[in-house]
Amino acid sequence: MDIETKIDLIKKPPTEEILVESELRELLETNPHPGHYIGFETSGLLHLGNLVMSGFKINDFLKAGIRCQVYLADWHSFINNKFGGDWEKIGQAAKYYAKAFQFFCPDVKIVVGSELYHNNDEYWRNLLKFAKHMTLSRTLRCLTIMGRSETERLDLSQYFYPPMQAVDIKTIGADIPHGGMDQRKAHVLAREIFPKMGWRKPVAVHHHLLMGIAEPVKIEAKDKLEQVIASKMSKSKPWTAIFIHDTEEQIKAKLKKAWCPEKQTEMNPVLEIAKHVIFHENETFTVERPSKFGGTTTFENYTELEKAYRSGQLHPQDLKNAVAKELAKILEPIRKFFEKDKEARENLETVKKAQVTR
Repeated sequence: MDIETKIDLIKKPPTEEILVESELRELLETNPHPGHYIGFETSGLLHLGNLVMSGFKINDFLKAGIRCQVYLADWHSFINNKFGGDWEKIGQAAKYYAKAFQFFCPDVKIVVGSELYHNNDEYWRNLLKFAKHMTLSRTLRCLTIMGRSETERLDLSQYFYPPMQAVDIKTIGADIPHGGMDQRKAHVLAREIFPKMGWRKPVAVHHHLLMGIAEPVKIEAKDKLEQVIASKMSKSKPWTAIFIHDTEEQIKAKLKKAWCPEKQTEMNPVLEIAKHVIFHENETFTVERPSKFGGTTTFENYTELEKAYRSGQLHPQDLKNAVAKELAKILEPIRKFFEKDKEARENLETVKKAQVTR
């Protein structure tokens, strides 16, 4: 595969940003199969945002010949008080995540944090050396990568989270750290400090953050990204999420309550799902409705759908019903996998019983 085709795959939606494209091109010219990584705290059920959106992008990387790794960050989960710091639950969640990603992205390599760190003196030496280049204020500005704010009361371990995530990139051998736009600060941190450590600056790729289906969180944001991060789909806020195990009936019930103001196209989570999930998988999108309400309509692209919704030609409930139907089709294979695979089903049940903590 030529470099231009590889770059097109990496730039393909849901990618929103590459830091920076010229460095990506140089990397691919010198290394046809560079290493990639994306990390996840192992807590809670997987949803459209963390499995499907991430999985879409991982599969693009794999097609481009990139060596992809999904990093199951159990130590980070512990530090961030997921499952109340219960290691057994965190470990069960890691097995559940591994099953899901191996199904959705069959050629991806799974790496578990506790295995990466075990008897790894070099990692801890590098962590302290890396932290020598950081101030406390710089650390505070990075806390959004773990869903925390500068004003929260934190324990000391949580301040190690940003430098740990940056050093993970080096340790796992990733030339291309990848994540949602909410992980941007960690990757920028690595790009700033790696050259000071004598390490090659990584090329960061960030994909779109999928909104939660609840009304957007109202905050005094410095920029739109902060608003998007505050309103993203989250496993620790289940009322915002469509989980990968939800049935068509469950999806329909959730979307019935979803935030979807008539004629409003910006910050509309139902349109977001149509744009970033349904049109990613399907070339067209059909809305079935009675003839007295306009009859069945097929949209050839997202622009047509958005235009119809903005003009009022498409009612919110008709949009919600159609999105629920298509989502159920997209999620059906992975839902059935967890029903049929005994080990995967047991992992899922363990996670369901565990209490998700923020």
